Amino acid sequence: MMRMIGSWRSAAAFRVRIALNLKGLPFEETFIDLDAGDQHAPGFRAINPQGAVPAFFDGDGPALTQSLAILDYLEETHPEPALLPREPKARARARSLAQAVACDSHPLYVPRVRRYLTDDLGLPREAMQAWLRHWFGTGLATLEARLTGEPGTGRYC
Repeated sequence: MMRMIGSWRSAAAFRVRIALNLKGLPFEETFIDLDAGDQHAPGFRAINPQGAVPAFFDGDGPALTQSLAILDYLEETHPEPALLPREPKARARARSLAQAVACDSHPLYVPRVRRYLTDDLGLPREAMQAWLRHWFGTGLATLEARLTGEPGTGRYC
């Protein structure tokens, strides 16, 4: 049985959850509370030293981490229905769109970054939120421009 440790509002966990459901793969999920600091507990750090979700298990062995790596694993082990287009350029475009979100925007608003900005750098909450809105807005504007201006955009990207 596949299982995952996630958080109810983690965008990375949602990516994996969506893929599992699209592929019709049954899984069990355990939720941790990132705002309460559950990711820092020694038990979870033994699973993922980075202290990030999701942590994904398929049978025995260590957890798979990083949502895009987990998506690649699911695509390779359960190829149908496909998450990515078959044609290489379309496949590269889909990966580029996913990485624009997962690598450029998403890391900027996770709890550990927000806490660093407020607790370690002393940014007032309003300034931290303005910083987040700026970078998240920039990322979404770029994604929207690509989706409206590039051929290959379908009903769901």
